[in-house]
Amino acid sequence: MDEMSGTLHRVRGRVRSADGTRIAYERRGEGAPLVLVGGALSTGGTERPLADLLAPHYAVVTYDRRGRGSSGDTGPYGVRREIDDLAALIEEVGGRAFVHGVSSGGALALAAAAGGLPIERLSVFEPPFSTEAGARDAFTWKRRRLAGLLDGGQRGAAVELFLREGAGPAQEGPQLEAVAHTLAYDHALLGDGTVPAARLGRVHTRALVVDGGASPARTRRAAMAVARALPRGRHRTLTGQTHQVAPHVLAPVLGEFFEEE
Repeated sequence: MDEMSGTLHRVRGRVRSADGTRIAYERRGEGAPLVLVGGALSTGGTERPLADLLAPHYAVVTYDRRGRGSSGDTGPYGVRREIDDLAALIEEVGGRAFVHGVSSGGALALAAAAGGLPIERLSVFEPPFSTEAGARDAFTWKRRRLAGLLDGGQRGAAVELFLREGAGPAQEGPQLEAVAHTLAYDHALLGDGTVPAARLGRVHTRALVVDGGASPARTRRAAMAVARALPRGRHRTLTGQTHQVAPHVLAPVLGEFFEEE
């Protein structure tokens, strides 16, 4: 479906992933395609404020990751299936695209780039890996605890456990509980929770890793480690920003990166 929003052309549609799952997306603006990959507990709507700021310069695609919003889901979950979803979207918009991923969406974007998807340039904001001592054990505990809560139908408790780290979207309530089951998907994307240096070494596209200057020091250490592991990676800190980065601060940084010669 096509519609006009102000002066921006907007298209809503669905693509079929490799396993047959239908993935709902929205494209706004004109220009080089740019796909935004949301983080845990988000839908495509979560990224609309950033998309609106970028749309005067790019054909910006936001989408509901599988199991969320208007997208379908096919079990059992596998990281490869989420990579295939992103591949289908990139094919839909012309076969190559810029990609920006937020939090666990950044982990997905990095995995997709390592898997050879045709990503022209890649940016990620605070992918939630860790370099801290004991990170594997802490991540394993949290992953098992979340799985137990979700298996027991305790979606609210699972969301509460996740949000204790301040790593989720700003909104709360039934909207988050509706997608709580996908927290298991996000944790699968993170492997053992540590920076996957060997996998990142296979990402040969130019990449930017961004963090917030007001985020915890451990978050910034992880972002720097991700940037170091990427063959063509660089790191940038946005002064005063947290994991809930302000779209008007992030948008020009992304535009500058994507437009570099």
